[in-house]
Amino acid sequence: MSKITLTLVPDGPRRCGGCTLCCKLLPMHQDVTGRRGLPDFDKPAGTRCPHQRAGKGCVIYHRRPGCCAFWNCRWLGNAEETADLRRPDRAHYVIDIMPDFITLRDPVEHGGQEANVEVVQVWVDPGYRDAHKDPALRDYLARRGEQGIAAIIRYSGDDAFVLFPPAMTQNGTWKEEHGGTPLAESNITERWDALANTRRVKVPS
Repeated sequence: MSKITLTLVPDGPRRCGGCTLCCKLLPMHQDVTGRRGLPDFDKPAGTRCPHQRAGKGCVIYHRRPGCCAFWNCRWLGNAEETADLRRPDRAHYVIDIMPDFITLRDPVEHGGQEANVEVVQVWVDPGYRDAHKDPALRDYLARRGEQGIAAIIRYSGDDAFVLFPPAMTQNGTWKEEHGGTPLAESNITERWDALANTRRVKVPS
């Protein structure tokens, strides 16, 4: 099984400050009935959190549900590897700390084999759809590509495309894959099982 290391609690110099972009872009789902007096928490991607207040941030921060308390972005939690990136609210994208995967399938005439590929999830503000072209982000994703890791660029829960870095394409250029099955997030059990069996691939240009 491959080893996956995540930093869940930031210990570096970076802090959220006035950035609350994750509170808008990411989906958050958790049954918190009966806990700390909170209702069930179900916030779709791209929807401003009802507990967020302009200029104040999260008004339930000290009793927020676990799905929020145990999450942070890679800009915050992996400051060394994201040193060249701007704070998410200034860059208009959030890099999810949780990896996901995609499954590539060869055409039936070529054997129909499948391969799971690890991906970085980048949640982009729909108002800035080209934010994924930020040169600093592309440099970051290019480094991930050298490790066999691609990217999913997400605008919402099902509006997304796969972005393959040059190291993962046959002609050494960026490749976007649009269309096909909606790229919904996988559940946590499916995610860990698949990530344990990911492998490096080259995709046709």
